[in-house]
Amino acid sequence: MQSPMAVWVVLGAVCIAFHIGLVFSGLIPNLVSRPLHLALALPWIFLFQPDSAAQQSNGKIRLLLDRILCIVGISLCLAIALQHSALGDQYGYLANNTQLVLALTLIVIVLELARRAIGWPLPAVSLLALMYGLLGQHLPGEFGFSAIPWHSLLGNLTIAEGGLWGKLAGISVNTVAVFVIFGAVLNAGEAGSGFMNLATAVGGRLVGGAAKVSVISSALFGSISGSASANVASTGAITLPTMKRLGYPPAFAAATEAVASSGGQIMPPLMGAGAFVMVELTGIAYTGIVAASVLPATLFFFAVWVGINAYSRRSTLAPVDEKLLPDRRSVVITVMFFAVPFAVLLAAMFKGGFTPQYAASIATLVAAILLLTNQSLGFDWAQVKTRFAAACINAGRQVALIAAIIFCASIIIGVLGATGLGVKITSLILSASGGLLWPALLLTALACLILGMEVPTTAAYVICVSVAGPALIELGLEPLQAHLFVFWYALLSTITPPVCGAVFIAAGMLQTGWLAVAGHAMALGIGLYMIPLGMVATPSLLNLTTQPVYALLAFFKMAVALTCLAYGCLAPGYWLKRFILVFTGCCLVALPMAPT
Repeated sequence: MQSPMAVWVVLGAVCIAFHIGLVFSGLIPNLVSRPLHLALALPWIFLFQPDSAAQQSNGKIRLLLDRILCIVGISLCLAIALQHSALGDQYGYLANNTQLVLALTLIVIVLELARRAIGWPLPAVSLLALMYGLLGQHLPGEFGFSAIPWHSLLGNLTIAEGGLWGKLAGISVNTVAVFVIFGAVLNAGEAGSGFMNLATAVGGRLVGGAAKVSVISSALFGSISGSASANVASTGAITLPTMKRLGYPPAFAAATEAVASSGGQIMPPLMGAGAFVMVELTGIAYTGIVAASVLPATLFFFAVWVGINAYSRRSTLAPVDEKLLPDRRSVVITVMFFAVPFAVLLAAMFKGGFTPQYAASIATLVAAILLLTNQSLGFDWAQVKTRFAAACINAGRQVALIAAIIFCASIIIGVLGATGLGVKITSLILSASGGLLWPALLLTALACLILGMEVPTTAAYVICVSVAGPALIELGLEPLQAHLFVFWYALLSTITPPVCGAVFIAAGMLQTGWLAVAGHAMALGIGLYMIPLGMVATPSLLNLTTQPVYALLAFFKMAVALTCLAYGCLAPGYWLKRFILVFTGCCLVALPMAPT
């Protein structure tokens, strides 16, 4: 192993040890654990990612700047962690101008960290929020407010348990990072092969088999990756060439992969990072959110599956070649590589009563042990070293990416709380909707869609639910309904033009026009658009554990509705027939079914 790569392996191992260690070490002050979490993320974004940029003509200057930002950022994080007791006694007020400059420096580094990681939109929103907090007293009317001293506002953002070190950062360091590490360790071994083998064995022989393999594998992989783009790039590398070889229309093949990959973020048992944020924001146990999401997520993939069947009436979708189907022994063995850690995770959470992060830590240790062998049940020391190195590097990179998003979004949340802007926007939504629920839902959905086009799903969910969630709850929704509604619509950006990341990647991998892919994706992903509305019209859909009979009745009603919509959108036929199917599906989605 080359020396530079060995450094990153060690840093990744430190990241894993730190976050797993937090689970077992008991209480550690938040102003220690959260700054250290940021410090561990900084090198991965500033030094690991921009290798290609360093080869440009200005590469040396860029590399020097990256190192300075990284060193200064780590120094500030360490200073906060070492002086957490003294800083706590300041109650979020910067004592002097030196602290003010250091606080501004830290915020600038966090904004640049996010920009390097995910682009400019989220940092731009955060910067606008910060400027509002600093200068909003000059605004006339309702959105103006009494001036907040810079020492107070920036102090709350940087040296108190709010802003950068608030609830979102706590979720990232204590929960999301642990599950990201679990996914990285799982994917370093044979689990990926297990996903594909199981999907191919189950769906490969059916009509549209390659597309259905994409649906199953993306549901399995997406549950642990929590990223539509990562899902497309990983499972799509196998499913897209297969569909192309079998003669599937390129636009439809790419759309299938994009839609299925997007749905992975709402697929239990792990779901995406947004699920862990939802735990903190709603106060509902993680197991409760998972239980509530089972039926809606199943409906989503059912809708994609039925959509493939509907499209097969228009275009021949061949099954996977028999020669490419895995043998039973390979399926059984490789499936165990993800089934065993998953079983440990679920048993620890649901049977053992342990916290999700504790259960994930135990499951990670089991997954790490399985890295010692392969699907031949043999031991290869070189392969083991490669796997552990990959697990460490991928864990460090993915934890850093999530941290960059979370810390940048934390600035927005901190400003919303300090200025009361969230309450004002909530009042605006209530006023614009005329106090009616469905217009408020429409406004919220549009806000999620617009914001989700520019920022990652988790950030879009956090921002939208912070300002629109209270309005929806005031209009009669249960907190979990409101949060799931916002989270699902935040996912829409992955398949909805004009900015649709999963569609762009899938279209690029098949070298086909992205607009045609987006059109097919929106038709295939009709569940992503309609199921949130069904959650509102039929709340029992979310109550599988408390009202199983009504939940299953709601499930079957939605299944029929989605089948009508899929055939209306994708199957060939006269326009009147298709219109009747779509109209019937929409009516069934809106049909209320509640226990009396």
